Amino acid sequence: MGQAEFNRVLGRLENDFSQFAVSLGFHFPRTEARAVAADYVRGLLSKVERKNSWQLAEATGHDTPTAFQHLLGRATWDQEALRDEHIQEVLFNFGVSGYLSIDETGFVKKGTKSAGVQRQYCGCVGKIENCQIGVFLNWKTDKGHVL
Repeated sequence: MGQAEFNRVLGRLENDFSQFAVSLGFHFPRTEARAVAADYVRGLLSKVERKNSWQLAEATGHDTPTAFQHLLGRATWDQEALRDEHIQEVLFNFGVSGYLSIDETGFVKKGTKSAGVQRQYCGCVGKIENCQIGVFLNWKTDKGHVL
């Protein structure tokens, strides 16, 4: 892919994200929360290796993680309505005829600071290790799949 094609694709992705951020904003009554929610999602989509509030804040230009912590812990927004809208988007874009798979995956961890880290069976290494378990839902149709 040449530079011109890359710039076109990047521009299209940025435009798509801007449209997504506008639709996301309907669930947040305050302007500040809308902007922080968009930054939070942008951080989650970034190449930041550790997706904690400090790293996401740094990746999106925030001095501290306070705004993200407020959004997730104290801000007023309708999580259920956002979830329901997301389900409708998935069904519209991927179809209603498919199947849901549930996958439990272990992530080996060196320390004990992350939530849920303990010595437990970790399937990816096939033995008891210090790890964290994640459970993922995947909707699979003929059009593709989404986590």
